[in-house]
Amino acid sequence: MNRIQKFFTKIKGLLVHRFFQVLLFLILGLFAYGLMFSNVKPEKVQVELFKPAEQTIRSTKTVEDTYKTEQEKEEISKQVADVYTLKKEYAKNKVDLISSIFDSAIEVNKETDPERDKKEEGKEDKKGPIKTDAQKVSILKEKLTDEVNRNIEDSVFLALVQADEDELEIAKDSTITAVNNVMSSRIAASDVENAKKKVVEELGYMSINSDMKKASNSLARTAIIQNVFFDKDKTEEQRRKAIESVEPIRILQGQIIVEENQLVDRDVYRQLELAGFLSTESTIYPYIGLLLFILLTFGAFYYFFSFSISKRDNKYNQLLIFSLVFILSMATMKTVSVLADLKNSNLEYIFPGAMAAMLIKILLNDKLAVAMIILLGSYGTIIFNGDTPGNLDFSMGLYIIFGGLAAIIILSRPNFKSKVLIAGLLMSLINMAFVFSLIFIMDGHYTKMEYLYYAAAAIGSGVGSAVLTMGLLPFFEAGFGILSSMKLIELSNPNHPLLRKILIEAPGTYHHSVMVANLAESACEAIGSNGLLARVGSYYHDIGKTKRPHFFIENQMNEENPHDRLQPETSRDIIIAHAVDGGEMLRSHKFPKEIVDIAEQHHGTTLLKFFYHKAKKQDDTTVEACYRYPGPRAKMKEVAVIGIADSVEAAVRSMQHPTPEKIEELVSFIIQDRIQDGQFDECDITMRELSIVKHSLCESLNGIFHSRIEYPEPDKLGQKVKE
Repeated sequence: MNRIQKFFTKIKGLLVHRFFQVLLFLILGLFAYGLMFSNVKPEKVQVELFKPAEQTIRSTKTVEDTYKTEQEKEEISKQVADVYTLKKEYAKNKVDLISSIFDSAIEVNKETDPERDKKEEGKEDKKGPIKTDAQKVSILKEKLTDEVNRNIEDSVFLALVQADEDELEIAKDSTITAVNNVMSSRIAASDVENAKKKVVEELGYMSINSDMKKASNSLARTAIIQNVFFDKDKTEEQRRKAIESVEPIRILQGQIIVEENQLVDRDVYRQLELAGFLSTESTIYPYIGLLLFILLTFGAFYYFFSFSISKRDNKYNQLLIFSLVFILSMATMKTVSVLADLKNSNLEYIFPGAMAAMLIKILLNDKLAVAMIILLGSYGTIIFNGDTPGNLDFSMGLYIIFGGLAAIIILSRPNFKSKVLIAGLLMSLINMAFVFSLIFIMDGHYTKMEYLYYAAAAIGSGVGSAVLTMGLLPFFEAGFGILSSMKLIELSNPNHPLLRKILIEAPGTYHHSVMVANLAESACEAIGSNGLLARVGSYYHDIGKTKRPHFFIENQMNEENPHDRLQPETSRDIIIAHAVDGGEMLRSHKFPKEIVDIAEQHHGTTLLKFFYHKAKKQDDTTVEACYRYPGPRAKMKEVAVIGIADSVEAAVRSMQHPTPEKIEELVSFIIQDRIQDGQFDECDITMRELSIVKHSLCESLNGIFHSRIEYPEPDKLGQKVKE
């Protein structure tokens, strides 16, 4: 164990106590707060009225410009025209009045009997004396109201009483028609005189005597009055609707209030004041908000690590790795942010945000990788807010989260965990597509060089993430003794010295190990365990047999079995020793603990039945415990599955004519035997998972030991060819 491992081992020892766990999260929170403190610090600007601005100032929030809004409302209100209402009943009233005057005149003429004018004067009849014109006028006025009499000249009445009934009917119809036509149109106060002229023009075509025509003109002019009046209520309603339709004028977040070297006039000064740039009072709200945000995020992670991870050693390993990757990523993020601000460019897109996701994905698991990238994306919106109005750059946060999730998905594909650089190149393409999607959505107008710059930054982010991941993985693996996928793939290389040792010195064991690896990997993946660990562990599980290869039947090529000449206890010691020897050999070659455990635990404490029964025949007092492997029993699901696959492969290979039914029966027997023997008591594998393992092993074995066509013997085959 090197110094780094010793150091982290001491820290893990401290993390057993809850106090140090809380302390670690407090340190991480303070670290994050310190990095983001300057990013939420309110910006103070130096501006003076009627002097040029020293810098371009954008609004950090959206605020309503009440002054401009009120101005707009007043302007809109002034533009609303007064509403005038047409009184349609006025036309009917005047028509009825004119009709009544003519009807009254006709009645008067009928009552006074115009035919009596031809009789001699002074004569009387039963109806009384003949009426004079003046008397007729008086009678006519009595039939009308005082108001009408005041508004109509006596000459009009005289003309009416002097006309005969036919003339009166013609004049009545013409006057009513003309008045109705003119009064049906809108007549404002200023248009009354023109309307009176118009009605006279319409009456100019009447074929009656001049006196009657003058009377009709006078009556018509009297009937023409204003019929359109200002409607205050409707006017106010229209103005109210117009004012309500006015959208509040706002100073939008990100809007340029004043550009560099632009004169700060009163209007600009007022907008700066509304946006809060001229406030002399210092505010602590951004700092409180940042503190609450960090408390919420780290509170959630503390809960997760405290209550969601049950395995103690694994918990502290994950906590330390998560913390280190977080610190490294945040420091890198802040460095890139500072450089971007200094160079006044969009350098932040080169930030290798996917590095954290890739490291956590490879070293720990998908769940923590997703949590890490969401955390970094959230903090990235604050750290990369240099040219962004306000304190949050959501586009950069989306960029980090999207890139990290893409990395997790890419590395989830088979065989991609060992191809981090290829994954980085794919991420570069995805990053580039995402950056351009953001640019196009925001409808930015950029030059070709700027597009090339963004593309280069996106590619640099993907490739940089991959390179940093590959460079940092060995340090984490060495410091925490982690068996990563890359390490496993490295150990699976057939040119590894120990694998070549097995191949050369124990070829039968090598073939057996490869078969077990195929069976165990498929079964582990079927139950959601680490199939790659099962495969690599299977390659080395029998490494101990290389010490005495010929004492194991798979390496005895047409040779005499040496166990036939040995005592059962001697054979027992040789067979049992391969598990212990294997563990020691792997430790001496600095193999990961998981591989060593597989070599030592794959037999658990199972019984060497053949040699036990052989010894039992020689001595009835033989103790069964003496013929059991020393163990320990399987601690991991992968070890349990490898142990089953190891026994199954050897048993099926020894069968004369394996059939699917025989294979299934054999697999079921081996699993049940191990269950009854308590070999899985220290492992968290379930009965359901064992059933899945059984099904997977049967499928794989049926594919390996399928029935084959019986070819004819060489002599018979040659004879058939000749025929």
